[in-house]
Amino acid sequence: MRLISEWRIANSEWRIANGEWRMANVRPKKYLGQHFLVDGNIARKIAGSLLAPTGNVIEVGAGKGILTRILLENKDLHFIAVEIDSESIEYLKSALPESEGKIIHGDFLKLDMKEIFSLPFSVIGNFPYNISSQILFKVLENRDLVTEMVGMFQKEVAERIVAKPGSKIYGILSVLTQAFYTPELLFTVGEQVFYPPPQVKSAVVRLTRNMTGRLECDEKLFFTVVKKAFNQRRKTLRNALKGFDPGKRFLAADMFSLRAERLEVNDFVQICLMIEKTE
Repeated sequence: MRLISEWRIANSEWRIANGEWRMANVRPKKYLGQHFLVDGNIARKIAGSLLAPTGNVIEVGAGKGILTRILLENKDLHFIAVEIDSESIEYLKSALPESEGKIIHGDFLKLDMKEIFSLPFSVIGNFPYNISSQILFKVLENRDLVTEMVGMFQKEVAERIVAKPGSKIYGILSVLTQAFYTPELLFTVGEQVFYPPPQVKSAVVRLTRNMTGRLECDEKLFFTVVKKAFNQRRKTLRNALKGFDPGKRFLAADMFSLRAERLEVNDFVQICLMIEKTE
């Protein structure tokens, strides 16, 4: 006999069928990295972490809409959700009729953000872990428009984003993010607040745009130098940056005897300026 029982948790329908738990009408898809947030208190805590509770907001990955529902309650937000999963889209249309006209069916990574909002906006979401770093890079690409981001990351990734120089986990994400944003790890989250539960702990990070409008150096070069330095993080900068030619006078400087993890954002800016002077 087929066993079926249903109840509501955090405004979401659940069903157990043949021993397998599923959210009604939406199957979590591994290839999309879907781990649906099911704890309403956590969802409200994420929404409440926005420092700008008014204005334009883009939610990445609406899923079953537990965070979407809360954001829609705030009538001071000009809110848009982006969701790639057609099954989720259909569910949201029926479960949240107030979301009509506020959901874009598409891939956030491929969208032109300027076509959604021409004025500054915030980004929020329970980010799919398999593309969370790509989402962060997308935010960095649109740093002139994204004033704030509040997102759920795998705890390990969150810790890398906020890491400081000298730490073993300080790396590419740390430097590139901190060049343009002030990152904060707000709180950690256990596996039990998701369906299906991930095999890792999670953490919510807030990024707030800092006062750096433009770096003093060529920003494309800055991104390239940072990535190259950390891709060979065991080497000193003198060896890791061999492909560049900052000039013998600069290579003799103490800075180049260090590994990338010892340098602050401004140190990388200075290296880029040295390279520019020799080109």
